[in-house]
Amino acid sequence: MSKTKNNLDKEFKYFLDHQSELVNRYNGRYVVIVGQKVVGDYDTETEAYYSSIKKYELGSFIILKCSPGEESYSQHFHSRVTFK
Repeated sequence: MSKTKNNLDKEFKYFLDHQSELVNRYNGRYVVIVGQKVVGDYDTETEAYYSSIKKYELGSFIILKCSPGEESYSQHFHSRVTFK
């Protein structure tokens, strides 16, 4: 398993383990987690991303919407692909 994958697993576990206390503090905001610590909170995911890439290497942080329940970390992406 790659080092980056391990780090992001730890960041995600940190979020899960502390979700209720993080929701109490950051509810509805996008949090950036690095080193098992919240290093920023933002109004939008875009703002969180662009601010974070200025400070941290890609693959070294996660961005999650801080809200109760699984919806805060479950996202579904759909794309339309056309083949010719």
